[in-house]
Amino acid sequence: MYCLGKAISFLYQDPPNLVQARALSDKRYHCFFGYYNNCPWDHSGRYIVCLKVPFAHRMPKPGEPAEICRIDLHSHSGLEKIAETRAWCWQQGCMLQWLGDISHQYIMFNDFQDGKYVSVITDTCGAMKKILPLPVYAVTKNGQQSLSINFARLHYGGPGYGYVARPFTDSDKPAPEHDGIWHMDIETGEHKLIISLEQVVKSFRVKKFENAFHYFNHLEFNPSGTRFVFFQRWFYRGKGDSRSQNFTRMFTANPDGSGIYLLADHGMVSHFTWQDDTRLLAWSKHPLAGCCYYLFEDKTENVRIVGEGILTEDGHPTYSPDGRWILTDTYPNDRRMRTLILFDSINSRRIELGRYFAPFAFDGPIRCDLHPRWSRDGKTVCFDSAHEGMRAVYTANVEELVSRLPKKQSD
Repeated sequence: MYCLGKAISFLYQDPPNLVQARALSDKRYHCFFGYYNNCPWDHSGRYIVCLKVPFAHRMPKPGEPAEICRIDLHSHSGLEKIAETRAWCWQQGCMLQWLGDISHQYIMFNDFQDGKYVSVITDTCGAMKKILPLPVYAVTKNGQQSLSINFARLHYGGPGYGYVARPFTDSDKPAPEHDGIWHMDIETGEHKLIISLEQVVKSFRVKKFENAFHYFNHLEFNPSGTRFVFFQRWFYRGKGDSRSQNFTRMFTANPDGSGIYLLADHGMVSHFTWQDDTRLLAWSKHPLAGCCYYLFEDKTENVRIVGEGILTEDGHPTYSPDGRWILTDTYPNDRRMRTLILFDSINSRRIELGRYFAPFAFDGPIRCDLHPRWSRDGKTVCFDSAHEGMRAVYTANVEELVSRLPKKQSD
């Protein structure tokens, strides 16, 4: 499989990539990190965490585990197993992330134990520290607050994004009052439902909500943890379980669920990232210019286009630690190539780091998006890819690129 995938990738190869990407994982296994909103590097920059599985071309079965592994970038000693999880998916992994600081680092991930979804905190060797009563979706940078959703409902609404360890039994409930977004204190485990699906549907009703199935997805705190963003998604159901006309709206709210603000409501919002505490970059549909990247100002109608005519495709964006660069990607084009992109927000310049083949075997809910992420020092990027036939974690050094371009003279 590895050799065949590499040969096909070569046939489709564009001109040489600008940066050299190095696979970190063992080619005998499929490895990936998951979504683009968490950093896989520890605070020292020495270790990266990832998931390892023996298969890649089907959905996970209920109770099927994935190994959580640590990679030492200094010793190049390969994958070191830390733990296992039974709450994972191809697109978002198990919400694997680092907690604490360089002096006291911990690893956090979601799991399925004793018939329920939980979150687990371990030390870097896998010794158990704490089990929390809810799985996490988003965690504040200080590691004190978290948000949770119903991952079984999420899988039903968006296969590949939620978990399958427990059957989903509420498909007949379009927007229940007992389901939604929970806030959980990471220190104590105390939690409560702060925003329900019923609340959002009733408070921000639109036509044809009848016969629609609703769910929440894509939650993320702003840098200081004072606000968070979330998506409300819904689709209309026909006969049986047929689905059509998917829609998304983007909201922000306070950590206690108050102050809900409808930030984007034009039928489609895709991927986003916080630029700072008050501004969100998102690929969205908007009357201003149709579908493109917009910078939204929280709790206002202020919005402006970013990368007009330059960033022309939906991707998974994040800002560099210094706030200057946007790292993003594209979905496969007609030749099955995905592009890894740096965008200089000062000079409005696009730099294509590389193009990577998307094998046909990795498609739909089991696809392997690049989901690019920054290292904490902004010198390296990390992404998942299957262009060599195996799902693997890659890194590429961008230090020279991001440091050699001067700012505008007026700056």
